[in-house]
Amino acid sequence: MKPFAKDQSKNPPPANWLDRLLRRFSRIAYGLAVLLMYTLASSALGLALAPALWVWPLLHRWSMWLPGPLPWILSGFGLALCFFLFGLALLVVIPIYNWVLPTRVRPFRGGYYTIHALPWFLHNGLFYLVRFTFLPFVTLTPFGVWFLKAMGMKIGRHAFINTEYISDPQLITIGDDAALGGSVRIFAHYGGGGNLVIAPVTVGHRATLGLACCVMGDVIIGDDATILPESVVLPGSRVGAGETWGGVPARKIEREEMEKIKAEIRGMSEALG
Repeated sequence: MKPFAKDQSKNPPPANWLDRLLRRFSRIAYGLAVLLMYTLASSALGLALAPALWVWPLLHRWSMWLPGPLPWILSGFGLALCFFLFGLALLVVIPIYNWVLPTRVRPFRGGYYTIHALPWFLHNGLFYLVRFTFLPFVTLTPFGVWFLKAMGMKIGRHAFINTEYISDPQLITIGDDAALGGSVRIFAHYGGGGNLVIAPVTVGHRATLGLACCVMGDVIIGDDATILPESVVLPGSRVGAGETWGGVPARKIEREEMEKIKAEIRGMSEALG
């Protein structure tokens, strides 16, 4: 069986000569893109480390004049302080890279090895530098919300975002007073069989996404809707206003069924009590 990279039947026509070249030499192009991402990541991490590298020798030099164990205590404090200084600098450096580089993600359906997927690749590669290093330390703080907005995520007033498991922030919209519980996974893409789909996700006003639920690309969750914990909302789902969805895959749960589930839970709690 030929790899999908050679099968362009699911792809839109090539945008230009560069797109045709990427599709023809897909594996080589992918390797070069990864090396480019490593180079950009190294430069971004280096810039973010610069303030910490400047502060650390000063703190270390001052600590050597102190008596007893105080130099080691101050050195430990200085290292920890430099880590947070690096993280806060990274929150600024990465959005600047994201603004300067061609990272304007657009909805797309086709192959991975096309020029259409390059902005998506760069955007998420930059975002993951923060997601897997410092974002957990600023989740639920103004710094975290600022960073998500700076990366293009649309966040309404008083939205509560208690998760760092996010991808494709440029294509995610969170309404006013919406609540994303701990470890919620939300991303605006999905794929399989060599096919990539990039599609927006919208979470309406006052909607609630329960603990560790998963929301995939091309999903709209209406105002005042609820997604139960651990549920998986599949691509193409349209959750109506005020509806409750749950399960794997998530489906609409009628009010009567929900009341029955609550009654069963109360009964189990009383039996155990």
